[in-house]
Amino acid sequence: MKKLRLAFILALLFPFTSHGVEAKKLIVIAGKPSHPPRMHEFNAGVQLLAKCMQKQNRVNLHVVLNGWPKDESVFNNADAIVFYMDGGGRHEAVQEDGRRLKLIDQWANDGVGLGFMHFGVEVVAEQAGDEFKRWIGGHYEHMHSCNPIWSPSFTHFPKHPITRGVKPFTIKDEWYFNMRFINDIPGNKSVNIEGLSFTPILVGVPSDVVRDGPYVYPKGPYPHIQANKGRAEAMMWAVERQNQGRGFGFTGGHFHDNWGNDEFRKTILNSFLWIAGAEVPRSGVKSTITKADLDRNLDPKPARK
Repeated sequence: MKKLRLAFILALLFPFTSHGVEAKKLIVIAGKPSHPPRMHEFNAGVQLLAKCMQKQNRVNLHVVLNGWPKDESVFNNADAIVFYMDGGGRHEAVQEDGRRLKLIDQWANDGVGLGFMHFGVEVVAEQAGDEFKRWIGGHYEHMHSCNPIWSPSFTHFPKHPITRGVKPFTIKDEWYFNMRFINDIPGNKSVNIEGLSFTPILVGVPSDVVRDGPYVYPKGPYPHIQANKGRAEAMMWAVERQNQGRGFGFTGGHFHDNWGNDEFRKTILNSFLWIAGAEVPRSGVKSTITKADLDRNLDPKPARK
């Protein structure tokens, strides 16, 4: 069957759980193609993750491909919306002269869960920094945060639904750190602040070599990054707002093949259930994938020379 390259919505799960409780509605938006092959494979990534969620009838998951949907009715009655896409000034959330930003802000005020993944956690501070701090507790800020490619070790996890069943793991990715968190907290400890219950989920300690760069862009190093040598850094975090809305930021997800790692994948699958307000299984979301699954739905991109 010919691959669809236009934005579309795919309802994957049943609307009710086996107990007759209405399933939560989760929207996952994939950004437009960018970067070389097997990097920033947003469309393939969200479809792969959706396949892994097929047996989780706690949520009714809808996938949107290639950016913001033309038909916004898909957002009606959503319990949570996740963005996996390019960010910065091109971020889908800040287009249309701020109309989308106001819409998302209204969702947050209504208690809708909001998640942002990889480049999607980066915004221009003057455009959407305050909003991201309210929605998910922080964001990537150009020349304040950094984006080296490295292999952190995640060995200890907080007691949180997102970490259920997740075992220690190490994986190479473009893991951002030194995020611009609310009230400039370091983000490596749980705290209640500014109406948010903030919990770091994936925390690791960059080596001195990692802090000294080079970073992906700009190459760095930045003196303020080097000055915090030895400090643990949050590369995924979760928040609960006073209105019961939830949020998370996840800085990994640059390399598509990392979805083949069971622990890396489970962390995000768990977060999908949690962000929508659904119960996460005691041992987390179990899934298996193949090399063929990873190769499916990749964007047509020129081969890297």
